[in-house]
Amino acid sequence: MSLDADTLADRRRLKRRLFFWRAGAVVAVALALIIIVSDGGLPLRQSHSARVTISGVIVDDRYQQEMLEEIADDDNVKAVILSIDSPGGTTTGSEALYEAVRALAEKKPVVAVLGTVAASGGYIAALSADHIVARGNTITGSIGVLFQWTQLQDMLSKIGVEMKEVKSSPLKAEPSPFHKTDPRVIAATQEMIDTSYEWFLRLVVERRAMDEATARRLGDGRVYTGWQAVENGLVDQLGGEDVALAWLSAEHDIDEDLPVTDWEPRYPELGFAGLMGRAMGHAFGAALLGATDELTGKTQQTKRLTLDGLTSVWQPDR
Repeated sequence: MSLDADTLADRRRLKRRLFFWRAGAVVAVALALIIIVSDGGLPLRQSHSARVTISGVIVDDRYQQEMLEEIADDDNVKAVILSIDSPGGTTTGSEALYEAVRALAEKKPVVAVLGTVAASGGYIAALSADHIVARGNTITGSIGVLFQWTQLQDMLSKIGVEMKEVKSSPLKAEPSPFHKTDPRVIAATQEMIDTSYEWFLRLVVERRAMDEATARRLGDGRVYTGWQAVENGLVDQLGGEDVALAWLSAEHDIDEDLPVTDWEPRYPELGFAGLMGRAMGHAFGAALLGATDELTGKTQQTKRLTLDGLTSVWQPDR
């Protein structure tokens, strides 16, 4: 009888523990879903304006492009605010972002709000919007395309290293850092740069309703303050998000009091464990969030800052 009573008591304790684990799992999943929705992972089921942040180096980001497609198809999104703070990035990435925003703009009004820097590819992103707002001290412009390489031949010769190569034609894998650049390589590279630059200028001409001569004069690679950009027709208005909302109200009858909600791309690396960590952090505080980050790894995707190929990026001399 004593053994049966002990066994029964153990079973009851096991059932209670199982119940608590199950309840905890349900609560955790619910919290994770709340975080996904509140962070823009899923469309909110209420009318709002979507804020899309374009920051750091711009690369060809298909998850960001998929998010823009979702925004375009979500009837609850009434307008889009592009919050841009970027020195630019790859020309291909800027082109892909531009095209994705223009496709979105066919369904929703889009206004760009420029932060500290919106230059080169960052300005291409701004051109994709229907209206551009900048602070007076915003750094923008830098209309141009860049291709750089390092020349290592002299340094290698000093340490006794020589690079040998066999290739199918003189222009293959050129320009190279391991030998002096042939004039034919310079000419071919310049042609490539010119093609991309002409594309950039066409965007300025078309999107800013500007004649080609003015676009070329302004598009000599220099940067402008927000004040200068407005004066030269590269930006529409001075101000911040409040000015952007006022424009949406005046031009598209969007209520200025409509909630503005951040949308973020859903990167696969986040995973369920990452969402759980973020949910627990929101629920129980920053200290626990730090602990769960250690267990689950990074909870936010960091873009690869690879700048292979042509770049449209502002790189001030240091």
